[in-house]
Amino acid sequence: MRNIMNLARRARQTMLMGVAGIATASAATSDGPATRVERLDPALDAIIAPGTAIERVATGFKFTEGPMWREGRLWFSDLRDNKVFAVSPNGKVELLIERAGGLDPFPVDSYLGSNAMATDKDGSVLLVQQGGRKIVRLDARLQPTTVLDRYQGKKLNSPNDLVFAPDGSLWFTDPPFGLRGMDKDPAKELSFNGVYRYADGKLHAAIKDLTLPNGLAFSPDGKTLYVANFGPERFVKAYDIGADGAVGNARMLIQYGADEKRTGGPDGIKVDSAGNIWTTGPGGIRIVTPRGKVLGQLVLPEVAANLAFAEQGKVAYITATSSIYKIALRTAGTMPLYQR
Repeated sequence: MRNIMNLARRARQTMLMGVAGIATASAATSDGPATRVERLDPALDAIIAPGTAIERVATGFKFTEGPMWREGRLWFSDLRDNKVFAVSPNGKVELLIERAGGLDPFPVDSYLGSNAMATDKDGSVLLVQQGGRKIVRLDARLQPTTVLDRYQGKKLNSPNDLVFAPDGSLWFTDPPFGLRGMDKDPAKELSFNGVYRYADGKLHAAIKDLTLPNGLAFSPDGKTLYVANFGPERFVKAYDIGADGAVGNARMLIQYGADEKRTGGPDGIKVDSAGNIWTTGPGGIRIVTPRGKVLGQLVLPEVAANLAFAEQGKVAYITATSSIYKIALRTAGTMPLYQR
């Protein structure tokens, strides 16, 4: 396997390339031409109406990630600013949490803040603390309590993305992005970078052979799990899910070759109500059928890290480096199992 440390440096350089382009890209975005919907197949028209524009909702952040629709607003993390914000559909921004990543002191401009969020069955919020290497629950005052930080007595690497499956189990990815030395960091206690299932108080490592598992999502019927691998080989795989979360029949959905030079990589994933997979990748967000056919791509002037469906699935919000974008949909996105 190629040197993971080199990959980590390239990943951070990719993020910084997105940040470096903010001034020029933002000016272009205000007039529209820097964002576009690439129609690669006529079937895309059933998902996004022709002529629909990608709108920028808010900007001025350092690196946005982990979006979640909650109580009429988009909650999201700023990994480099170590904060959690909420933004309304009209662009009003509110700071919700400072020092969100679980590290004090926080290394300035590191990518060690908070990441993914999900509403739990009881209405509370689960938050990934990438720097703190754990998943926490936020109380009514948005104060954290640790939920998961160890597997078989060993410290997790740094949880990244999480999602509730239709059966109510919690799944999350655990790459080493929260460790300065990645796989070679002396603080790394686990020998693998896993995809986990948590149910009935038990944590199970469901997938252990991916190098950098990142985003994950389920098909609407819960029978298929999609997982993005950030590198060195960049791809999204599909897995059959059986009884009690049994994983099998791994197969490639989409793969990016070494000749793909556009910034960004396989990161956040969501699935719409028709079963199409919306996956971040080089150059933007691809909309892919369950058989791996790319119908189109959302092209942005910044690195697209993740997305979330909102407003009863009628809108997709995108976290992309310094900005939040949105686009209206014809085919509704699948909303999370638990909502508030």
